[in-house]
Amino acid sequence: MTILLFGVTKDIVGSSSLSIPVSNNTIPKTVGGLKQYLGQSYPDLLELSSLAVAVNNNYAGDETKIDTFDEIALIPPVSGG
Repeated sequence: MTILLFGVTKDIVGSSSLSIPVSNNTIPKTVGGLKQYLGQSYPDLLELSSLAVAVNNNYAGDETKIDTFDEIALIPPVSGG
């Protein structure tokens, strides 16, 4: 499972993408599970005021099911003027 990272999420993880091995038995099955899974390794992600997740180019709620072949992107809060 590959996750694309943008903005501050990229800074927190230190890379523009993150791979979760498919053989890993703890692969999250939902967007909410993915957030919790990533929060264990990268607690600063949990500190973001809002964190949107897109699955296959569509914004997804925490209950959205995910698969190892989905394109997943973490979209951090946007600020500007």
